Amino acid sequence: MSARTIVIVPTLNEARHIGGLLQALLVEAEALDARIVVADGGSTDGTIDIVAAIAISAPRVVLIHNPQRIQSAAINLAVEQFGDGAEYFIRIDAHGAYPANYCRTLVAEAQERQVSSVVVPMTTVGLASFQRAVATAQNSAIGTGGSAHRTGKGQGPVDHGHHALMRVDAFRSVGGYDQTFRFNEDAELDFRLRQAGNTIWLTNRTAMTYYPRSTAAGLFRQYFGYGGGRARNILKHRMRPRLRQMAPLAILPVVLLAALSIWHWGFLVPLALWGVGCIALGVHAARKHYPEYGMPMVLSPLVGLAAMIMHFAWSSGFWAHLAQRSFRRGTV
Repeated sequence: MSARTIVIVPTLNEARHIGGLLQALLVEAEALDARIVVADGGSTDGTIDIVAAIAISAPRVVLIHNPQRIQSAAINLAVEQFGDGAEYFIRIDAHGAYPANYCRTLVAEAQERQVSSVVVPMTTVGLASFQRAVATAQNSAIGTGGSAHRTGKGQGPVDHGHHALMRVDAFRSVGGYDQTFRFNEDAELDFRLRQAGNTIWLTNRTAMTYYPRSTAAGLFRQYFGYGGGRARNILKHRMRPRLRQMAPLAILPVVLLAALSIWHWGFLVPLALWGVGCIALGVHAARKHYPEYGMPMVLSPLVGLAAMIMHFAWSSGFWAHLAQRSFRRGTV
């Protein structure tokens, strides 16, 4: 079966979500005459069995093995195997939530705008208290620095956004995802797309819902990876970071500076200002978005705490990558 659109779903232990997601995507696939490629990274929770069972009765669903496990490798592999003859591919995150006409809207937008990539706003939704605090922070400037695809600011050409649809020929022409990036691989690819003259279009006609990390440790690990990925991206392409990316770089030095407070209390001032500022902005974000994101005002200081974890982890990851790179150069 040849299809003009391929819908790619990277998976790794997504048994809780994959069945319902594929049933919803099959409706879209029929309308678009699309193929659904599930690229599994070695699930052990029954995901593979669920997909295989669905594929028996739905020939549009194909299951392939992704030996490198990461999402970027899954997309590259699926495009390599099934991209011939396809005009577009759509990237679907198995743990996200999508409106019923998501894929059809993306294709219509790409055809209307004649662009190489369509990205979407991403609304973060939490369930438990800490997760709701993270969601509130990520949906506001305190946690995103005002990123357009996070705050839903209209539509138009952007430098980067949450990957949704891409032209297969544009993707292939720049070499696909750099699989050596475990984090920030989407922004790295967007840079190469723009350098090659492609337009990345942020649509306001559809969106996706994302469920953030539910623990402080998980959130820290995620943003530590983001910071390291951003540092690697900047070094690879010799990019000039934006102001909203540079501001968090000061956080790790501020925290380390506080250790000198044993000699003078003044070294605590920057840390205190950052903490108080985050709590205040977190309370403001909770008031602005409550009850949209289900954040009770009594728990609103958690929003600031979540933002502080994100800032500190991102800054630590960025500086750790720079230090590691410098150490490697010094030992050569």
